[in-house]
Amino acid sequence: MVKPGRLGVGVIGAGKVGAVLGAALRAAEHAVVGVHAVSEESRERAEALLPGVPLLEIPEIVRRSELVLLAVPDDALGPLVQGLADAGHWQQGQIVVHTAGRYGTGILAPARGAGAIPLAIHPAMSFTGMSLDLARLQDCMFGVTADRMMLPIAQALVVEMGAESTVIEEEDRARYHAALAHASNHLVTLAGQAAQLLASVGVDRPDRVLGPLMRASLENALASGEGALTGPVARGDVGTVLVHRAALEHEAVTVDVREAYRALSRATAQRALARGLLTEAQAAAILDALA
Repeated sequence: MVKPGRLGVGVIGAGKVGAVLGAALRAAEHAVVGVHAVSEESRERAEALLPGVPLLEIPEIVRRSELVLLAVPDDALGPLVQGLADAGHWQQGQIVVHTAGRYGTGILAPARGAGAIPLAIHPAMSFTGMSLDLARLQDCMFGVTADRMMLPIAQALVVEMGAESTVIEEEDRARYHAALAHASNHLVTLAGQAAQLLASVGVDRPDRVLGPLMRASLENALASGEGALTGPVARGDVGTVLVHRAALEHEAVTVDVREAYRALSRATAQRALARGLLTEAQAAAILDALA
């Protein structure tokens, strides 16, 4: 039986995000009434994080739920919401929440048309799909989008999961999501490229070399912003940049590494110039060296 003020929650999509957020809502004493899982991996994840919750088909989950959590791939979200609307499954007053960073509440318009309350809550976190993510939520921010009258509902759900929220306007969702993808996904690419370079010169444990450096750089950047910029580009050390470029022409270096080094060095030079760390002449010399 659901306690007063608690909701019957249905989870559609037992991927890494859906299963963890479902478990977080359950820990807040909401009742998870059903979960939809397609793959064997997602079924195992649902069993581990949501033990005892029945695996149900999507229409049955929507029928049973006061709050429907949609944690499906971005491209599947729109067709799913529309299909459920066409079949008449959405209910008046039902809370419909999606977790896609790319979208605000506009994607939920078919549910809104049936009288449902649309919310967008996106956790700015990289998920493993394991129970350790529940503890990591305590240090997580969610980007939330909702109608002004309904915004407190979205914010309360985030608080109940142990996290904090920041309001993202509907028209800003794509830019918000691009920022997170740039910070997270490209950091992984950058680490992989640097590890590849170190391996090419015989370093057996690139992670041991890169770990302390990258962690310190990230902490400094988060604490001091671009005031933490350092290295040959920010110092205007053209000679070192030219040596780097020549070294990256080695046959062991892949094209993507060369292109990324040039692109990020150019961006660094331009931002160092804007902050007054480089003179116009120094920045021009760096950019010439990278051309």
